[in-house]
Amino acid sequence: MVRKESLSKLSFILITDRNFCKQSFLTTIKLALKGGIKTIQLREKGLTTYELYSLASELRTTTSDFKANLIINDRVDIALAVEADGVHLGWQSLPYNIVRKLFGFEKLIGVSTHTIQEALQAQENKADYITFGPVFTTPSKAGLLDAVGPDEIQKLKNKVHIPVVALGGIHEGNVEAVLDKGADGIAVISSIMHADNPENAARSLSHKIGIYKK
Repeated sequence: MVRKESLSKLSFILITDRNFCKQSFLTTIKLALKGGIKTIQLREKGLTTYELYSLASELRTTTSDFKANLIINDRVDIALAVEADGVHLGWQSLPYNIVRKLFGFEKLIGVSTHTIQEALQAQENKADYITFGPVFTTPSKAGLLDAVGPDEIQKLKNKVHIPVVALGGIHEGNVEAVLDKGADGIAVISSIMHADNPENAARSLSHKIGIYKK
């Protein structure tokens, strides 16, 4: 039941980047949750382990208040320490099978994928969900990865049965193109973290997601 409930909250994920915030980090997060974010994925670089743990602890309290997921990027130790709902792995993370042994089966394990081949590998490894992208050009991946385009989501959905969360350059003006192709959820960074009003930005996206989820 807990697992099923956590999976249902992957429809709208905010991946954090404190460098984008126009207000304080925690204020931005709270406003985003108030606007309809269902999952916070903590991804903050350049912090010490204690600083990251302290931040994760604060977010665990905040996300619990809003009945939202907290997923920790890469750091299984931090996720365990704050009793997060999941951990998200990349290509430089611990191997999936090791993380599952440490993490158990009640918690979520997500995997970053950029190609259909990577997505199929994640599914074979029994990941609970994948993120896929970048769908559109995005500053966070500039010069690193080419945009795959919304059509690639539809191709992917024909091949995998685990939830696919699209990310990369998604905002209010193009989110419908992503949802039209069958994405189970979206993940955003700058469209909310860098917004003048994170609550309104989140609410606008949440409304459009809700239309597709009915």
